[in-house]
Amino acid sequence: MNSATREAYGAALVELGKTNSDIVALDADLAGSTKSAMFGKEHPERFFDMGIAEADMIGTAAGLATCGKIPFASSFSVFVTGRAFEQIRNSVCNAGLNVKVVGSHAGPSCGEDGSSHQAVEDIAIMRSLPHMMVVVPADDVEAYAATLALAEHVGPAYLRVARLASPTIHDDDYVFELEKGEVLRDGTDVTIVACGMMVPRALDAADQLAEQGISAQVVNMHTIKPIDADLLVACAKKTGKIITIEEGSIVGGLGTAVAETLSERFPVPVRRIGLNDVFGTSGSGNELLDYFGLNAAHIIEVAHELCD
Repeated sequence: MNSATREAYGAALVELGKTNSDIVALDADLAGSTKSAMFGKEHPERFFDMGIAEADMIGTAAGLATCGKIPFASSFSVFVTGRAFEQIRNSVCNAGLNVKVVGSHAGPSCGEDGSSHQAVEDIAIMRSLPHMMVVVPADDVEAYAATLALAEHVGPAYLRVARLASPTIHDDDYVFELEKGEVLRDGTDVTIVACGMMVPRALDAADQLAEQGISAQVVNMHTIKPIDADLLVACAKKTGKIITIEEGSIVGGLGTAVAETLSERFPVPVRRIGLNDVFGTSGSGNELLDYFGLNAAHIIEVAHELCD
């Protein structure tokens, strides 16, 4: 089954609204796209469309948090992390407030919206902020579970969801745990660490690599900050080689987080796959993922370079 993580986010918000009267949702004139409109339809008295004003939205969310509410503030990733950075920094993170920032339409997979809308630096921006948790779910099942978990987590958090539908890799029995990476496939030759919609591509690559004589371990690193350092060290000790893949810039993103962690705790070769310090461009979502090498074929190529 293919589904977009933004759809699961909207559905989870609706469910949260039924069980917790402190849940409120805010959006910046993009509720139909981010799917927070689903919450607004079911709980209109707790939904606030702030217009095209992300900074105002975050400031309002911070105010609601001081009153004991649990705000989920949604917009396109490029706008909510860019336009509202100062408000997230000072009003939310510096104050340690319980605000959940949700960025949709991140990365080149949002396709025809073009480079101006394709956030590639949002993970790096949010990682840089003290107290901020960063979560990038792999599929719709995980996005739903992550939204519920973040409602229970006390403190600032950034949830990154996607416009483009991607394969569902988890079943309904999946137990999600913040801050803990998930080993999806065991392997001995190389570890592939992925997040978001790159996880199914990593699994595809591992299947093909097995046929080519390379045993690849696959890790779904849904929580990028704080990252599961113990798991990364265990993987490095086991396979001795790491490949990271993410739908964003390798500058400051998942690959950087992995490299930073291992350079201090257990240095091994790390190869990062992502956007190499460039902006996105126009095209369909899947075309652009291939254009930027965010696919199984590129993972396989890098794996052979490391292992052969």
